[in-house]
Amino acid sequence: MVHDLNPFIFRITDTFGPRWYGFAYLLGFLCAYLVIRWLVERQNSDLQGEMVSDFVTYAAFGTLIGGRLGYCLFYDQSLLWSFRSSLPFWGVLAVNEGGMASHGGIIGIIVACFLYARKHHLNPVYLLDIVSIVGPIGVFFGRIANFINGELVGRIAPKEFPLGVRFPSDILNWPQYEYDRLPTLSPVVEKLGINPTRWVEIVRDSQSSATAKDELYNTLYTIINKIQNGDHALRDLIGPLLDYRYPSQLFAGLSEGLFTFLVLFFLARKSRRPGVIAGSFIICYALVRILNEMFREPDIQIGYQLWGLTRGQWLSVAMFIFGVFMLFYWNRTQTQTVHGWMRGENVKLGSRK
Repeated sequence: MVHDLNPFIFRITDTFGPRWYGFAYLLGFLCAYLVIRWLVERQNSDLQGEMVSDFVTYAAFGTLIGGRLGYCLFYDQSLLWSFRSSLPFWGVLAVNEGGMASHGGIIGIIVACFLYARKHHLNPVYLLDIVSIVGPIGVFFGRIANFINGELVGRIAPKEFPLGVRFPSDILNWPQYEYDRLPTLSPVVEKLGINPTRWVEIVRDSQSSATAKDELYNTLYTIINKIQNGDHALRDLIGPLLDYRYPSQLFAGLSEGLFTFLVLFFLARKSRRPGVIAGSFIICYALVRILNEMFREPDIQIGYQLWGLTRGQWLSVAMFIFGVFMLFYWNRTQTQTVHGWMRGENVKLGSRK
């Protein structure tokens, strides 16, 4: 199939309107609030029901700030010192350039848990357990939104793979990384009213002329927007020119999201010490992320690194080691007992006492 999903829920103008990506975040935070409230009521926690909304707000800001800064630090440091004269002025705030990094989001949530715990005199490790259970729900919705956006695409798949997808957004990488493929778009741009000879001139001149380069990218964006808005003829023309890829976003949504949530929710049914769930999340997420990266195309500006692994895999290796260490550390230092949601004992949980 050729990916033709529209990232906008509806458009107010050609470039402005509510997007599925933002809706996925809202849906993730709403589900997190509902599940956390259910859990703390079952556990009779010191994190009272009326405090849950504030806690989720802390976690939301931690996710957004940590996710964006994480992308800038781990994947594109140039955004940190990229300033421009128009909104949003600073590259870090231009979330359409690269998006978010899940590893950074996790760090942001950890910081948020410690800040909230300090303010309300709660056990931060217990809060980490709580957000670890609901975090994969947000990952699930986020990866579905990544698929709708046609971003974080998979590696090239064999033609016989039954679930392969061709992403028109791939053509945005061609000017910089696969320049020789641009002339093959001649029959596609002809459908837009651009003469094939003129297209070859635009492609050639884009190497030396800023005007031609702008015209080139405007044409590529027009192709993608028309396909997203239901131009089936254009979709059918471009399909054979695109690479056949794994739907790695859906793989990640099911494994990093749904599978991880089910594992942690199952573990949380019985009594344990604070930190067991958080440590298990770090380990489980790291393992499935390493596996998923085998199907996901690495960030094109980074590529493959040592031993053929991606940046995401190396970050996950570090995350796995950290998770194993913290699981043993918390098991030795935490003395409380967190009762599982199946038991419902009337015991106070979550305080430092």
